[in-house]
Amino acid sequence: MRMRSTALLLTALVAAGTAMADAPARSLYIVQSKSADAASTRLRSAGVQAERELSVINAVSAYLTPEQVATLRADASVRVFDDREVSPRGGLFDSLAGVLGNNAVIKLTQQVTTPIVAPLLQSQLTSSLTSPLVKQLSAQQQLKDGKGLNTLGLLYETNYPALIGADSLHTAGVTGKGVTIAVLDTGFWQDVSQNYANRVLATVDVTNGNRPITGDPYGHGTHVTAIAASGSQALNGSYSGIAPSSNLVLVRAFNGEGAGRYTDVIAGVNWIVANRDKYKIRVLNLSFGAPPQSYYWDDPLNQAVMAAWRAGIVVVVSAGNEGPSPMTISVPGNVPYVITVGALTDNNTPYDATDDRLASFSSAGPTFEGFVKPEMVAPGGHIASSMPSSSYLATLDQDSMNLASNLFTMSGTSQAAAVTTGVVALMLQADPSLTPDAVKCRLLASTRPAITAQGKLAYSVFQQGAGLINAVAAVNSSATGCANRGLNLQADLEGSAHFGGPANIDDNGHYVIMDMESTDWGDTVDADGYTWSKGYTWSKGYAWSEGYTWSKGFTWSKGYTWSKGFTWSKGFTWSKGYTWSKGLAWWDAMSQSYATGTRSASIASWVPNE
Repeated sequence: MRMRSTALLLTALVAAGTAMADAPARSLYIVQSKSADAASTRLRSAGVQAERELSVINAVSAYLTPEQVATLRADASVRVFDDREVSPRGGLFDSLAGVLGNNAVIKLTQQVTTPIVAPLLQSQLTSSLTSPLVKQLSAQQQLKDGKGLNTLGLLYETNYPALIGADSLHTAGVTGKGVTIAVLDTGFWQDVSQNYANRVLATVDVTNGNRPITGDPYGHGTHVTAIAASGSQALNGSYSGIAPSSNLVLVRAFNGEGAGRYTDVIAGVNWIVANRDKYKIRVLNLSFGAPPQSYYWDDPLNQAVMAAWRAGIVVVVSAGNEGPSPMTISVPGNVPYVITVGALTDNNTPYDATDDRLASFSSAGPTFEGFVKPEMVAPGGHIASSMPSSSYLATLDQDSMNLASNLFTMSGTSQAAAVTTGVVALMLQADPSLTPDAVKCRLLASTRPAITAQGKLAYSVFQQGAGLINAVAAVNSSATGCANRGLNLQADLEGSAHFGGPANIDDNGHYVIMDMESTDWGDTVDADGYTWSKGYTWSKGYAWSEGYTWSKGFTWSKGYTWSKGFTWSKGFTWSKGYTWSKGLAWWDAMSQSYATGTRSASIASWVPNE
């Protein structure tokens, strides 16, 4: 009898295994409807259980078969976005071992999920942290201007707070006290020398069941967090972070190799928005990105970021490290509402501002919808900040790790975004009543553009935006109503209106700003810096002026609804017959008009220090 029972059990197990083997493969998708509950209800009617709620974008995630995906995409009440798993492209240590020794420029791409809807688009899309690898300037090296940095044990003098004027604000008591910064990244490692103490209000790892963060195996999250908010002090009393008294909420959404997926990142934003009142979250740092694969409003990650801005959170995003080519701004930096930051380098002479320049890797605009991005630049070259010596990045590039101080030197727009995030915290301490739009306005109104000896713009507005961040001027600014004019965030999120910016391409292939005051749509502003032929040098330093006035009264981030019969198609035809010369495959989830042959999207370009 026992033998018969065993035989029956084995037969049942074999049958179950065969059934599982015959079952169609399921992949993770984002399903959006008029609400998260409505999306869940629609899935249940199809016999599917939602995996995670993403109410910030009225969606849920779920594992679906190809047949279920096809059925749902035929339903006008829902939209379905792909969500692929992320992994490094492979052979990371083997492929980099020789390159690192030769100190070459490193380009790494890591796989990540992107919002491609079409089942025809099967190429792996890549995504990862825009901040990247590095070398050359350790904490114990002499700088080119002959000034050494004070190093003793775990105390280290950084130069970027002084470069933007944050050190003088610290002396005046403006340290970000009472303001909570949220950092969504790879995790967090708390070095005791960074003096976080009880300022860390909460941590959550959305990749691990929303449990508390237990570390930062990649290292990037710790690095950007310390730039924005470290309380560590050097021997001379200067702080190493921009907002050393600010509170922190830390969310991990990437794995130990810096790779992630859309559902995790959106879940992280979802958690931050849901807990903004509990922890008084005022600013969110997003130092990652991926090249756009849709209109900005059709990308689910962008939608989550826009919802965070609507909720009253100032969102600061890295521009990307894909420069110096134009139209290389990453998602979610292509969202017109948020503050997108490019990178400046001090050229290894922090005590000499005359040779400061735009970093060659810093991504440039305009966006595909014609918006000027980045809005501004901040220090992002060879930034020393906290990192565990056992982390992935520190192990990969040991020459950039200072074991005595637990500081790692790296470059990227990720670091520039973190500097800006810290400045926003200083602004909000000084004036807690500021809205996100007001913060953006004052930041832009207080910047210092790079100019030539003739007083002309040294870099295009598509490269430097309004110019270099100035913490003192931003805190003391009284500017109002100068950001996101002409845009309507609520209508954008509802889908009743979408917007385009003032940039275009003329008949000569130059990127231009169209005259906001002109009655004829398409007239260009005749001023150096507004028309860009991609001919600017990157090795020369320029003065960053305090008093440059933008010509013709150009208003930043003013948007227009596309109501003049413009064609939004694969060719992207714009007003006055101008056509973007750079092609990109687009998708339209509502009409199901899919493009094929989409190129891989890169999110983690690693750049050497400069």
